[in-house]
Amino acid sequence: MEDAFIVNGGKKLKGEITLSGAKNAALKLIIASLLFDNKKVILENIPQIKDVKELIHLIEQLGAKAKFIEKNTLEIDASNLKVNKVDMLHASKIRVSFMLFAPLLYKFGECFIPNPGGCRIGARPIDRVIEGMKALGVEVTYSSDTGYYHAVLKKKPSGFYRFKKPTHTGTELLIMLSVFCKDKVVLENCALEPEIDNLIEFLNQSGAKIKRQKYKIEIEGVKKLNFLKPFKVISDRNEAVTFISLVIASFGKIKIKPIDEDSLFAFHQKLKEAGVSVLKEGDSFIYHPYGPILKSTNIETSPHPGFMTDWQPNWTVLMTQAKGESIIVERVFENRFSYVSELRKFGAKIEFLNLSVDDPEDYYFFNYEKDKNYQQAICVYGPVKFHNAVVNVFDLRAGASLAVAALLVKGESVINGASILKRGYENFIEKVKSLGGEIKEI
Repeated sequence: MEDAFIVNGGKKLKGEITLSGAKNAALKLIIASLLFDNKKVILENIPQIKDVKELIHLIEQLGAKAKFIEKNTLEIDASNLKVNKVDMLHASKIRVSFMLFAPLLYKFGECFIPNPGGCRIGARPIDRVIEGMKALGVEVTYSSDTGYYHAVLKKKPSGFYRFKKPTHTGTELLIMLSVFCKDKVVLENCALEPEIDNLIEFLNQSGAKIKRQKYKIEIEGVKKLNFLKPFKVISDRNEAVTFISLVIASFGKIKIKPIDEDSLFAFHQKLKEAGVSVLKEGDSFIYHPYGPILKSTNIETSPHPGFMTDWQPNWTVLMTQAKGESIIVERVFENRFSYVSELRKFGAKIEFLNLSVDDPEDYYFFNYEKDKNYQQAICVYGPVKFHNAVVNVFDLRAGASLAVAALLVKGESVINGASILKRGYENFIEKVKSLGGEIKEI
């Protein structure tokens, strides 16, 4: 047996966790650093996770240099970028590879990017991104024979684009693509995630002229970016949710820091509905159940400031320990319940529901197809006492939820595919142990 966690659970967990830098911010900032063609860029609070290491390897293949000069401080030098075709094998391992369109187009005038990789939690089409690139003047074609997009930038981007539906990475890519635009670019119906604001802050600190008015972003073109001082990545709110869910499900107490309150507002609201104390203390929050029983609580996912899709697998585990029936509706991705069959191995009582929606094309954030059968809602019954199981990880956030479930079980459980968690969690084993959990990797 290899690539697995052995977990001995059943303990009430408690303690304090200092969050790592946000995966979903760090990856985009690394790519944005390639827009600086004559200066080294220093990024702080970069988590040493598998996705970051894969991206570093990928940009080094393109000629850039990147190295950790301290544990979580990354230095990036893009002055020697020399390749405009992204390797398919390495790009398939990490979804943000398609965001390399921006720096490579500015460096070479054209580039070749393969279909992106990442977790298989839905089709995750990039058609909205490609439409946006074309609207701003980029010529893009796709070859089904090679699996590559070929993009050509004959003149500086300009104009206007309105996303049909908000897209996190699409918004970030078009921002990067517009930094050196001609005159002005206006983007509407943009995503609101705090990781996007972290990117905007980084670019503006370096001389960009980007203004956000909620869903509307205006970019005034500049000639170049100048690195002035190290920039710090925000904390990982997905990591926060994982550890909060873990400790609350065990009816323990946890302190998490540092947290920006707005980034977890929707999660905090649902925690309070479920009977959990949420206490702010400086840049930290302290969480614990009010009593011996959690209340069943319904959620439906949506982009920020709604209940994030990455949070719902952990919420499902939490609701298995709550009294009553909890309805969980997934609106963002069409294949986010792959973990349900694995949770059932622990004894979870979960049923799929037939969800009737008047206007599904508008209600769902993915590209809804009328003739396709979707399973977008589940009912979770609780509380349930879990038993030992051997389970398999299918994607990053689902994997974290299975680890949470295993830590609730008295006795030994096995989680196969543990390395997937390394894509997005830094020092996961060490942090679980600091809370009193027993877990080891084999």
